[in-house]
Amino acid sequence: MTQSTAASLTHPLFGELRRHWGWLLAVGILSVVLGTIGLGMTWMLTLASVVYFGVLLIVIGGVQILQTFKCSGWKSIALHGLIGLLYLGAGIMIVSRPLLASLTLTWVLGFMLIVVGVMRIVVGVQHRGTSGWGGGLVGGIITLLLGLLILARWPSSAFWVIGFFLAIELIVNGWTQILVALAARRAHRAVPA
Repeated sequence: MTQSTAASLTHPLFGELRRHWGWLLAVGILSVVLGTIGLGMTWMLTLASVVYFGVLLIVIGGVQILQTFKCSGWKSIALHGLIGLLYLGAGIMIVSRPLLASLTLTWVLGFMLIVVGVMRIVVGVQHRGTSGWGGGLVGGIITLLLGLLILARWPSSAFWVIGFFLAIELIVNGWTQILVALAARRAHRAVPA
């Protein structure tokens, strides 16, 4: 088979995934399994993700501070170094006090969802009468209620919300990958050998 013939048989949407869909299917299944396991241990998943976030801040803060020594003559070097110090300090505080960080992050998340929900409701109302405006309105109401639920159950919600959201994201991610892999498999089977 010539290269031009092979290129003409490549599905425009899936490309090489059409032939290698099994890997994506395996990753999707693994993501669903890990997310399902995570649903049973949201407390530990919350703490692990908060500590992981803190470690990321420590690493990037440390790297940014080290990098400031290589930027002599740059006008913004002091601010660049200060940002690195803030990242490093926040990361150390999060890693040393993950429960307090979890409380704070959950409160911020609940408040953010309330604000986003209200904004979506306003956008939905502004677009009433157009196609799909009701979906935006319903989405805004759901987001608002979710934020209110998180804050109504705070501080106890801080021990499970982050882990729960992460587990749900893993499951949704996995199912999405599984569906794409199966569609790529169908595209592969539809092309003649």
